[in-house]
Amino acid sequence: QVQLAESGGGLVQAGGSLRLSCAASGRMFGYSMGWFRQAPGKEREFVAAISVSGGRIMYADYVKGRFTISRDNDKNTLYLQMNSLKPEDTAVYYCAADSYNLVQPSAHRYDIWGQGTQVTVSS
Repeated sequence: QVQLAESGGGLVQAGGSLRLSCAASGRMFGYSMGWFRQAPGKEREFVAAISVSGGRIMYADYVKGRFTISRDNDKNTLYLQMNSLKPEDTAVYYCAADSYNLVQPSAHRYDIWGQGTQVTVSS
């Protein structure tokens, strides 16, 4: 089974950028992928999702135009480019894989999860 490991989180000032990576231990091809985040005291929420080929992408309204999801199946890596960061983007960010290959925002439909990486945006 594929295992996922996120990296690239950190502390950044408002308006800054970060690029998150999610490395898969096995072949990522065959899974649609998603990014989620969870802030302290809040439920995990959808950020973005991408199809196996990368041809279909979905974003949450609150990141649309600022975040870009992409994947490199040859490198078994998923990315999230985050620009124009806001303090409300502060959260632990998780990548997830969906073996049913759906591009959708429901966390419970993703069956493989990474351990998360912390993103903190200061004002």
